[in-house]
Amino acid sequence: MATLKLEITTPDAKVYSDDVEMVVVPGIEGELGILPRHIPLLTAIKPGELKVTKNGQNIYLAVGEGFVEVTQERVSVLTDMAIEEKAIDEAAAQEAIRRAEEAMKHPNIGHEEVAAVQATLQKSLAQLHVKRRQH
Repeated sequence: MATLKLEITTPDAKVYSDDVEMVVVPGIEGELGILPRHIPLLTAIKPGELKVTKNGQNIYLAVGEGFVEVTQERVSVLTDMAIEEKAIDEAAAQEAIRRAEEAMKHPNIGHEEVAAVQATLQKSLAQLHVKRRQH
């Protein structure tokens, strides 16, 4: 079976690098399934679930905002967060959601703070979604 090279990179490290059969990314306009020999493209991604299919098995990661570049033989994901399901701390994600919701209730919160809190909230929700999908 044909494969493509998947690389997922965050500001801290290269999180994933391997040959895979398929990748599904959370595009800004919906999920985007990528198979080998896909038409080249560059698009933004939003916080959500990234699914990797390798050797017939699925691996799930929670990803943040970023970009995906696709060529016929390579998928490069640049994102501010990428965490495999097994590494997600469900309690910490729930606590981050609680703190974000409390911060949004503050009467003097500014526009920049709202954007930062919403970004944190979206990433935490993505982590919970990925973690809970396995149960």
